[in-house]
Amino acid sequence: MERYLIHLKNKKHIPVNSREILHRSRDLISGMDAHIRLARVATNFIEFDVAIETKNVDALVEKLIPIGDLDNTRHVIEEEIEIDQGIKDGIFYFNHERFWECHEAFEGVWKQCFGREKELVQGIILVAVAYAHAQENELRIGVAMLTRALEKLGTSPSMYHSIDVERIRKKSIEMQQVDDLIIFEI
Repeated sequence: MERYLIHLKNKKHIPVNSREILHRSRDLISGMDAHIRLARVATNFIEFDVAIETKNVDALVEKLIPIGDLDNTRHVIEEEIEIDQGIKDGIFYFNHERFWECHEAFEGVWKQCFGREKELVQGIILVAVAYAHAQENELRIGVAMLTRALEKLGTSPSMYHSIDVERIRKKSIEMQQVDDLIIFEI
């Protein structure tokens, strides 16, 4: 089986609905040789993490249409990526609430880094993962992850390529103080 991220357009759901959506999606694909691992709810889409044979993806998407229209499908494969492209992709995914994909893009960058840079990138990854948890209605886990993210970001330079690391630090501290994750762009 292959791994896919399937994004359906979201018009009414919030993260608290993620488990209900997950159960509904599993009911809708009952009988298919596929497994929906989890559902994450973002502002404009619902993300399904799916294990399925490539030839069956279109049929699965068709069965999920009662939940929402297709936004996009992504085949998740391990790929090597240039640092600059990984950063560009990571920023795009973060700013579009595609936090798991952001995590994956920055992980590709992280694998190529050393020393302090590696820790800084890991801090950015942890912020993205915090949001991914919140999209699964695991807000407490997400907020708690900010502590680890801040440890990794430490006192690193205020800019990393085009990313304002100081802004990420400040936003993370603010979110800890209000015990909530508030969407912002990097």
